[in-house]
Formats: sequence, C-alpha cells, structure tokens
Amino acid sequence: MKVINILIYILLLIPTSFAQQPTTVTGKVYDAVTKEPIVGATVATVHHSMTTDAAGNFTMVTQEKNLKVSSVGYQSRSIAITRAALAVALQPTYAELQRVVVSANRTAEKRSEAPIAIASISKQTIEDTKAQRLDMLLNKISGVNMVNLGNEQHEMSIRQPMGTNNLFLYLEDGIPIRTSAVFNHNALLEMNMAAAKGIEVIKGPSSALYGAEAIGGVVNIITQAPPAYTAGYISTQANNRGYKRVDGQLGTTSGKLGFIASGYYADQHDGPIDYSDFHKSAATFRLDYKIDQNTLWTNSLSYIDYYSDMYGDLDSIHFAQKNYASQVFFTYRKVHALRARSTINHSWNKNSSTSASFLYRDNSVIQNPAYQIASYPIGGLNGNPVSQDTATGNINKNAFKSYGLSVQHVQRFNFLQSKLVMGVNAEHSPQAYFQEFIWVKKHSQENLVSYVGYMQVNPDSVMANYKTVISNFGTYANYDFSVAKGLRISAALRYDAFQYAFINFLPGSAVKGGPSTLTNYSKLAPKIGFTYNDQGIGFYGTYSEGYVPPQITQVFGKSVNSTYLLPQTFHNYEFGGWLSLLQDKLYIDYSAYFMKGTNEIITVRMPDNTSQARNAGKTRHIGIEYGINYRPIADIYFRLSATNAKHTFVDYVANGITYNDKQLSAAPRFFGNVELMYKPHQLPGLRLGIEEQHVGKYFMDDLNQYTYAGFDVTNVRIGYQFSAIEVWLNALNVFNTYYSTLSTAAVSNGITAYNYRLGDPRAFTLGLSYRFGKQD
Repeated sequence: MKVINILIYILLLIPTSFAQQPTTVTGKVYDAVTKEPIVGATVATVHHSMTTDAAGNFTMVTQEKNLKVSSVGYQSRSIAITRAALAVALQPTYAELQRVVVSANRTAEKRSEAPIAIASISKQTIEDTKAQRLDMLLNKISGVNMVNLGNEQHEMSIRQPMGTNNLFLYLEDGIPIRTSAVFNHNALLEMNMAAAKGIEVIKGPSSALYGAEAIGGVVNIITQAPPAYTAGYISTQANNRGYKRVDGQLGTTSGKLGFIASGYYADQHDGPIDYSDFHKSAATFRLDYKIDQNTLWTNSLSYIDYYSDMYGDLDSIHFAQKNYASQVFFTYRKVHALRARSTINHSWNKNSSTSASFLYRDNSVIQNPAYQIASYPIGGLNGNPVSQDTATGNINKNAFKSYGLSVQHVQRFNFLQSKLVMGVNAEHSPQAYFQEFIWVKKHSQENLVSYVGYMQVNPDSVMANYKTVISNFGTYANYDFSVAKGLRISAALRYDAFQYAFINFLPGSAVKGGPSTLTNYSKLAPKIGFTYNDQGIGFYGTYSEGYVPPQITQVFGKSVNSTYLLPQTFHNYEFGGWLSLLQDKLYIDYSAYFMKGTNEIITVRMPDNTSQARNAGKTRHIGIEYGINYRPIADIYFRLSATNAKHTFVDYVANGITYNDKQLSAAPRFFGNVELMYKPHQLPGLRLGIEEQHVGKYFMDDLNQYTYAGFDVTNVRIGYQFSAIEVWLNALNVFNTYYSTLSTAAVSNGITAYNYRLGDPRAFTLGLSYRFGKQD
C-alpha cells in the first residue's frame, strides 16, 4: 500500500514539475500595417522584461504562459505562449500624442516634445486614401494647400500664397531630393508614392536644422524599410477619365539582410482636358544589412521617368464656357530623376549614436513650357512688325548632378534628460542650363485664342547656355533639455554657406544674364522654443529664422534679367498647443504664427502671360492652423483640418505702383479639409469615407482688384478587404464641381487677362489589389 501511495504522489507531481520548467521563447515584433520590424519594443512577463533588437527579434527564457508586448506609438498586446517561435504584430495607436516623429529634430521623438507645428500622414491613411497624387494626402493637413496643376504637377502653399517660389523643402528620409538653388515647384512628382510608409510636414521656418528653402514648410517622405517577413502586394486601378495605374511591392528579410522593391506605372490618355496625356514610371530599391548588433548599413536607389503634355491655363472665355479644350497643343515636360543613398548608422551605446550618408543625384528637366509662351505687343518685337498670328516661346533643359556627404551624431545625457544633435553636410553640384528660341503659331477665332504649333529657328537661336557649379556647406546643432516636469527647452543653430560659380558660354551676346561670375551667400539661422505637456494637455512657443538665396534660374535665367534679386529672410514667432481628451478619443491641435519676410521673392504675372520673379520688399504673414481628430467609438473616425491666414505687403513698390497693405495674390484667407471614416466591426474589412476640400476666395492680382470665389470638392471612398484581396471605388469630385485650382489676373493698357487652371471633373476609380505574406 505504501508503494502505491508513493507511485500516485509521483504521478501527480510530474505535471507540476513540467509546468515549472523554463521555456526558451523567440519571436519577432513587427508593425501590422507596414510589416516592418519594431526596434526597441518591450516584451515583458510578470517578473522579467527585455527589448527587441534592430531586427525586431527577442529571445526570452520564462516559465510564464503569457507575454505583454508594447512600444511607443503602438497598441499593447498580450500574447499567449503557444509555441517557441512567435510573430507579434502591433497595430499603430490612435492616440495622437503617442505618435513618434523623426523630422522635428532629425531624431525619433514624441510629438508632445517637439516645439514646432508638425503633422504626419500614417501608412494606414495612405492605404485608405488610395491617392493618385500627393496633394490628395497632404491637403488633409491643416495649413497645407497643395495645388494640383494636373498629372502630378503642382504648386505648394504652406504659410505662403500659392506659388512656384523656392520656399519649401522636400525630403526623402530626411535628405533633400534636389540640391539647393535648383528648386522646382513640381519636385514632388519626382517621388515614388509606392515606396512611402508615411509623410511628415513641418510648418514654418526650419532653416536652423534643414537649411535653405525650409521656410514655408518641410515635407519629409519616409520610405518603407524591408519587412520582417516576406511580404508584398500588387494592385491595379483605372478610372473613366483615361487614368490607369499599376503598383507593386516585394520585400523580405533573411538573417542580416533585408530587401524591398517598390514601384508604380501611371498613364493617362484621352483625359477630360484636351492635350493632357502623361505617363510616369517610378521604382525604389532598398537593401539593409545588419553588420552587427549596433550597426546598420542602408542603401537605396530611386528612379523616376516622367512625361506630361503641358496643357497650360485657360483664358476667361474658355473658362466661362466650361470649355475643356486646351489652348496649347505642343508644350510638354520631361523629367528624369535618379537618387542614390548609402547610410551607416552605428549605436555606440544606449545614449550615443552616429550616422553618415553618402548621396548622389542625377536630374534633368526638359520642357517646352506653356507658361513661357508670350504674345507680341502691338508694333511687334523690338519695333519690328510681326504678324499678330505669331507668338514666342522656348525649349529648355535644366540638369544637375550632386555629390554629397551628411554626418550626424546624437548624444543623450542624464543631466536634465538632455539631448544634443550635431551635424554637418556638404554638397558639390554642377548644373547646366540651355534654352533656345521658338516661333509659336497663334490661332484666333471668335475671340478664342489657341497656340497650335511651333517652329525652331534656323539657324538655332540660343537664348541661354551656361553652367553653374553650386557648392554648399552647412553645420548645425540642436540641444534640448528638461527644466521641470513636463517643461522642455529646445535651441538650434545652423550656419550655411553657398557659392555659385557661374560660367556663361555666350559671352558678348545680347542675351541677358551677364558675364561669368562668382556669387557667395551665407547665413546663421537660430531657433529657440519650449514645450510643456501634462496629462495630455500641452503647448509650445518658438522663435525661428529662415533664409534662402535665389535659385540659379532666378539669378542667371535668360528669359528675364533677374540678377538684381536679393536673398530672402524670414523671422517667425509661433505659439501652439494640443489637448487629448475623453481618454484619447478627442485630440485638438492648433498653432498661431506671425512671420515677417524681407526681400521675399514673389512671382508676378506679366501682361504677355509670362511670369517674372521680383523681390517684394517686406511682407507679413499671420495665421492660425487647427485640427480636430475625434473617434467616439472604434468604428468611426472624424477629422477636421483648417487654416485662417492673411498675407500682406508691408513695403513694396513696383513700376511706380505702391502695394503696401495689399494682400498677396493667390492667398486664400481660409481653406480646410474635413473627413468622416466608418469601419464597422460587424463587417471587418469594410471602410466608407467621405471628404470635402474647401478653398476660400482670394485675390487674383496683387492690387486686389479681382477675386476668385474659391471652390468645394467632395470625394467618396469605399473599400472592402477580404483575406488577401482588396477592392475599392473612389468617386472623386462626386458632385462634378466646375472649378479652377489656381486663378490669376494681370492688367495691361486697361485690358485684364485672366488665367485659370482647370480642376479635375468627376472621376470614378475602380481598384483591385492582392497582398501576400503574413496577414494580421
């Protein structure tokens, strides 16, 4: 009997003994939307915790049955240990203040610690919008009015009027996509939207960190890193207006090596507006190599091949008649853009890290520009009689290459929980410009004017042929520290030096532009601010300066003599804040700014339909930007983004006319975007969204004699994802509003010439995609 009792006791003890045996659990934590590994995620049990490495991996020995996985910016998860190898997908959080931004001071930090107006577009928003152009995403942000000029061409308005001036900096993973002084207002068409995992926008001057052109705003496109597991997608879409597009992405990680390729091809033929065909190929390749536990080597290559008919603006007669016929039938734009980057990131310890980036750019823009077509005044050209059926134009090519190095070091200190970011960058960019004269055939019938063809002069009439070697050097430092609970101070300072070595290959000719010369610019740009945050309510204040020298074509361009242009300087005072209420269901943010511009370069529409760049003396820019995000329940999301602003001449006299106290043209006093999204939990995978874009009235001329009433456009988006397949229908401009995205006016000899850029009519886009890899 005693032996039997002992056997029974042993049998009862065996399960207990096994349960107490420790288990080795390995796993990988990754983003449920982007599929990227999450670095530094906390994996915890009741008695132990650890963080994931640079590949999102963790290994833990535990006796527990459950793990809790969390990371800043993500919703926490409890995972049952059902096997030795786990794959843990974390969903991004809805709480706006928990979002991490990387553009504010060039390092990852919480939004609540950034003393600037910064907003972001998440990967989920990109997925839900299915945008064909970047303006469909950026216009969701308060303070941003990106103007659609057709076929991904655009102008930008962030704390500035709508225009083509070089007051905006466009970045890809924190590095400018073009060299300074060769700004192009269409530069964002050189981006590959399929490679983007997020977008961050800084509003207001950021020259203290990013240098020249970071005045009105900075747009940083953050690209997708290789996924934790093999994953990708392929999608196709088409609409009833001749637009077709195919997107694709494929990525994987194996051991120390990760790779991802992203791209798309878009095409439009026989669109709603005559002579509006275009096509674009975009491809991005990225290779990450984990050299060791603390060192990551990232290499990326992007290539853009773009062509578009440049159908130009319509005059008042065409616009009033709702006539979609183009007025030009030969103008075009061709863009080739190649960017390569190699970056090494090394963490010396938990408080110290260094990165070094080597970059190369090869870019060219060839165009026969519609905006350079000029009609002759009465009496002809230079006093010589010319047929009134004749106009002038040009064909030009602007190309550059860049070789650059950027080094940054981040050092954290226990003292005041402070952080120092220091960096230096240098670029060498040879640039060439060539322009030749063309005769344009003008046709007039019943007061309708169109330009039907052109003829190159024989022998060639070269208007410009020059080379400029652009050299720029910049160094910066940003130091932020805590002085009390919730109160943080941030100060930054940057020095930039530019040199333009201009070589004119047409010496002694009658063309404008002057002799070969060497031009130098330099600037010290400071910034200081603070943030205070306590229990979801906070505010910030900032003073910053911005500086930008004229771009090469403004200084040495041959269409007009603009060698008189001076650098632009801006002083910005800003205050803003945020409130996170109702257990993070309601989030409100706002920013108010007062910015003074000196020698601001503005674009002036001339009576012959061409444009000129001029210094405007002094200007004043005042505005408030505000946004509301409300999620009463998990199924419903409401967003409002809006801006009230006023842009005024303070001291500007041109051609004997005083513009003081006049508002700058193309500057709406109010614009906004509102959106409602419904994702019912009863039917997972379904989404229904409605969005309205509003642009208020504005003056079409700088003398404030003519106004455009503005417009409202409504978009409806429906999508359904089942398993790996998603189908969607986007109804853009669903009410078929007839409007102009940009309207201007110029007066000559008592006659007013109007110009309207037609907005897209109603379009229905049907799309289908297939995703492969891990589904969450």
